[in-house]
Amino acid sequence: MVEAGHPVPDRAGLQGAGEMISLLEQAGEGDLIIFLTSGGCSALLPAPAPPVSLKNKQQLTGLLLRSGASIHEINTVRKHISLSKGGRLAQAAWPATVINLIVSDVVGDRLDSIGSGPFVPDPSTFREAWAVLEKYRLIPKTPAAVINRLKKGLAQTVEETPKPGAPLFQRVTNLILINNRQALTAATARAKSLGFKPLLLTSQIEGEARTLAKFYGAVAREIHQSGHPVRPPVCLLAGGEPTVTLKGRGLGGRNTELALAVALEIKGLPGTVFLSAGTDGTDGPTDAAGAWADGRTCARALKKGLSPERYLAANDSYHFFQEAGGLLITGPTGTNVMDIHILLIS
Repeated sequence: MVEAGHPVPDRAGLQGAGEMISLLEQAGEGDLIIFLTSGGCSALLPAPAPPVSLKNKQQLTGLLLRSGASIHEINTVRKHISLSKGGRLAQAAWPATVINLIVSDVVGDRLDSIGSGPFVPDPSTFREAWAVLEKYRLIPKTPAAVINRLKKGLAQTVEETPKPGAPLFQRVTNLILINNRQALTAATARAKSLGFKPLLLTSQIEGEARTLAKFYGAVAREIHQSGHPVRPPVCLLAGGEPTVTLKGRGLGGRNTELALAVALEIKGLPGTVFLSAGTDGTDGPTDAAGAWADGRTCARALKKGLSPERYLAANDSYHFFQEAGGLLITGPTGTNVMDIHILLIS
């Protein structure tokens, strides 16, 4: 067992990935490989392609995580500077038979995005990876070695990632074991047993946390005013993975940021509670899984001299809920199927 770093890759991960690739390369036609791919593989399995170093990859990962890019966009770049992602492990394992068991932490269960698809054909290209850096204006900040690698890919002087239809995938079977919808379905059953009318909205939430907060606030107000789409007591459930564009220097993750933004949207609404939490028990660089807020959260905070708006502007949602109350701390859950959002209205 090799315990490695996440979300920023570390030297232990580099060592583990190297050992794994070496083992796969020894496999022959008569061998069976059983592999588990889960959320986090993109960081836990670093094998940067020359001339990219581990330090370069760490710098790039930090830039992408702070940019507001989606996980699919981030992984498009990762796959094109790696020897382990985007089908590269299938390449290393050929001609052995591979059964790849998958725990999905990606919206829509896209096989090529879960853990950056180590055993999955990669439909993305070097040109798309370059376009992601351009879109988020990261090219001037990106390490020179990464730029060099991508430019070689654009010039077709280094090999593309293995594509759909490549013969090496004929002996690979990819199976999704669990995903976000299964977690939401279980939560729906629990809500019903507690006397709420559950309504599962979607398992494919994406977008900026602050924008999503306006949606949840609008839904809560509509239920209070008209009883649509369902009358209280109601439990609305959704899942997925929002993004946050970091501008401040505070501490927090996408779940605590979403909960703080929702707190401002549901301010003053009676009998209204919102929870956003990561199913792995960790929200970004914190010990919290997420946070909950109700219609009185902002009022309680102001009594303590805390400005919700200022904490949100500083991306400091963790410290806000630490002071105002509302942090959800579960510890590691042992799985990861993205985030769950729960809106209760009684």
